[in-house]
Amino acid sequence: MKKRIEKLRGLISKAKLGGGALAIEKQHEKGKLTARERLEVLLDDGSFRELGLFIKSSPLPIGEKKEFLGDGLVAGFGKINGRRVLVYSQDFTVMGGSLGERHAEKIVKIIQTGRKVGVPVIAIQDSGGARIQEGVVSLAGYASIFKENTLSSGVVPQIACILGPCAGGAVYSPGLMDFVFMTKGTSHMFLTGPDVIKTVLHEEVTFEDLGGASVHTQKSGVSHFVSENEVECLKSVRELLNYIPSNNKIHQSRKDSSVKDVQRRENKLRDIIPDSSDKPYDMKEILDLVLDDNSFFEVQSSWAKNIVVGFGRLDGYAVGIIANQPNVLAGCLDSDACNKSARFIRFCDSFNIPVVSFVDVPGFLPGKDQEHQGIIRHGAKLLHAYSECTVPLLTVVTRKAYGGAYCVMAPKQLGADLNLAWPSAEFAVMGAEGAINIIFRKDIKNAKDEDEKRKDLIHDYETNIATPYIAAERGYVDEVVDPIDTRPKLIEALRFFKSKREKMPPRKHGNIPL
Repeated sequence: MKKRIEKLRGLISKAKLGGGALAIEKQHEKGKLTARERLEVLLDDGSFRELGLFIKSSPLPIGEKKEFLGDGLVAGFGKINGRRVLVYSQDFTVMGGSLGERHAEKIVKIIQTGRKVGVPVIAIQDSGGARIQEGVVSLAGYASIFKENTLSSGVVPQIACILGPCAGGAVYSPGLMDFVFMTKGTSHMFLTGPDVIKTVLHEEVTFEDLGGASVHTQKSGVSHFVSENEVECLKSVRELLNYIPSNNKIHQSRKDSSVKDVQRRENKLRDIIPDSSDKPYDMKEILDLVLDDNSFFEVQSSWAKNIVVGFGRLDGYAVGIIANQPNVLAGCLDSDACNKSARFIRFCDSFNIPVVSFVDVPGFLPGKDQEHQGIIRHGAKLLHAYSECTVPLLTVVTRKAYGGAYCVMAPKQLGADLNLAWPSAEFAVMGAEGAINIIFRKDIKNAKDEDEKRKDLIHDYETNIATPYIAAERGYVDEVVDPIDTRPKLIEALRFFKSKREKMPPRKHGNIPL
């Protein structure tokens, strides 16, 4: 038995060494942690239990005949903040982290187990892509993973950390997941690399300019979070998990430590909205004053900044936040903002997280570019997402709710359970000046003093048309509230509506306008 145990220990040591000491050294020289070091940062101390340590890579039909235990993937289960998770971490020291038959089978097993057990799946990706030597077998492996990602969507949270290259078909696994994390300088995602682009299009482009973290967090919107380094990235994953449940059958528990004063009323809320409706302000100031202290966790902060999405807490319970940002594009909705918010709403609805919307929207961003980009289709996604929501849906209109944009920002007609409006709220087809210039064009032109006439008409429009009290009279707004009462009103509503049960019509699924 002694010899057998010694053999076991030797195999374990060999497997844990991955591609060897030299390959590990090269990984560190790039400023990157190894697959196992990353799991040590991500998981609670001593909680990791590895699965498939002794799985061997498939024999290669061509090239160097090497076999590796584990096949370049460290996989298993562990805990984050005491909660169970399933994880896999690609080992770049083993054949560049390339995906072969056994490598893919291990990933598939992890995702399937996540669905069976009902726990989040976290992928740490650092791979050169498909293992060329294995040909179509590696491609079939990717397809199998994508199928499992799709089946798990809306069942358990799926999180991807891109901590190295992620190229070719490999990008579709994180693309199917709920949240994507990247790091500056070392993370790269693209379908076709710089060499292919140079060959086909005769264009020179760097890895960073093509698919670096800044590209995917600011331009494409593929990545939700960016960090300075890997340790910061993995700690952010731990923080995200504080806001989301383990699966679609349970609700997130209350975090007592985040609640100091349920009935807190902040006088500052009365002073944030400018007297002029044309002046901007920062919606995040309102969020900070309404939500539990220091609880807002923004998602995709660098993309589509005209809308703010993220998680927060009210009375210790996690909520999803959708908020127009008047500081950027006056809070107008464009294609990216619609996509950003629609996907986030659907995540919250999938995992029983109430959605709270803060509305100050003058309309959709005008222009030929937006129309040609399909703003109609993208705006319809937002309509579809809100309309499908079965979680508690609360809306606060702080200022503008104009035109078609009113219709897509969680009004009563889309199923909102509670709609509050501040006294500064304006409900109208369009702003006062634009409206009276159309309606009273002749009257203004014939007036002795056009400016004075226009001023009087604008005042009359704002008083009798664009007012929250007209909306309240119609039942479109449940209550016009003093801004300082927003927090206790929302908490009261969440407590009441937490038992909400609503079913969609019998169907396989809706056909969201993708």
